[in-house]
Amino acid sequence: MDSQQEGAVSFQVGGAFFRPQGRLVRDLGVLAAALHRQQCGRLRVLEGMAGCGVRSLRYAVESGADFVWCNEGNPDLASVIAANLRPVQQCRISHEPARRLLARCMAAQDDYDFIDLDGFGDPLGELPYALGAMPLGGWLYLTSTDGRSLTGHLPPEQLPAFGGIARVHPAGHEQGLRILLGILQRQAATMGYGIRPGFAYFTGETYRLLVQLTPRRQFNPKTYGWLGYCHHCGDYQVIPWRRLGRCSCLQDQQPLTLTGPMWLGPLHDPLWVKQMGELAAAWQWRDVVQLLACFAAEAMLPPYFYPLRAIAQGIKGDLPKRSHLIAQLQAQGYAATATHINPEAIKTTASLRVCRALLTQYPKPPFLRGAGGIPLHDEAHDPPGYADPLDKGVNPNPPC
Repeated sequence: MDSQQEGAVSFQVGGAFFRPQGRLVRDLGVLAAALHRQQCGRLRVLEGMAGCGVRSLRYAVESGADFVWCNEGNPDLASVIAANLRPVQQCRISHEPARRLLARCMAAQDDYDFIDLDGFGDPLGELPYALGAMPLGGWLYLTSTDGRSLTGHLPPEQLPAFGGIARVHPAGHEQGLRILLGILQRQAATMGYGIRPGFAYFTGETYRLLVQLTPRRQFNPKTYGWLGYCHHCGDYQVIPWRRLGRCSCLQDQQPLTLTGPMWLGPLHDPLWVKQMGELAAAWQWRDVVQLLACFAAEAMLPPYFYPLRAIAQGIKGDLPKRSHLIAQLQAQGYAATATHINPEAIKTTASLRVCRALLTQYPKPPFLRGAGGIPLHDEAHDPPGYADPLDKGVNPNPPC
């Protein structure tokens, strides 16, 4: 078998499913685990769906894990996992369904500081056992690939799986992240606990969330509720539970399409991603540093975004350059930034009407034209001191 290199480790893939393009997602997990190890002085890792075992190997070697339990449900991969983890002294390898393993750890009070569940489909069946196998302050690194349900394209399947409803609208992928965070919040609340999102990352068609278990529940209108979308004007509105029966668009009084319930709090923890970014900079992981900078900038903004095409709808001429529109909004006193979820969208506290007004009120800068008429980045025309973190060569949605 051919040997591959990623980070500080070399490994073999064998017959396991492995995508080299998912390296950035694995980097984020390694960074988060290493940061927890630095802050808490210990790191016990359980990987429930290991594939070839490269993530377990990296947690041991790069994150400095004290112990790693590497579990892969397919026993045919036993030899390649054993070969990859041979350099790791404190580890255990098993081959059973992740749900069964997590349930046994929960029953035995065998806690793990960092649990990584990276599988196909939705992870909802494993959630109660994963949270039960973590101490307070522990982290769950979770994957979901059920993008069609989370963006409202498979309505009949949503209610039993997610306990809510998702609808189709331009910010559907952020909606998917927030629905998953809402499910984690509800599950933690049934145990008397709360959650803190470290970060929530949409990459390709995959949702990757890092969530910390906290001692206090967080059910309040600021962190849990509904999102309304107006199909008439394209604007959004956060809807608290008490207003569910009387929801209309503030701009044109049209009825809103509702999605929820979902997490409405910060999409990422600003301090946590800042600390991750500092560690990534020390490790010279430049693309990770840029992504984490974008996480920090968008963390506290509203739970939706506006695609540039939606902002420019009905306005003649080229699409606006994202960095210029952001600078204009900031000059007017609004918070505005790029979003990692969509490279042609912005997050802002301004309404869609304000964004559109700025396009007609301010002179447009020169544009470079790309394939299909999409404007390309032109650093010569950036406003002084402004840097768009995703305009500088980082692919915000590499395939996972």
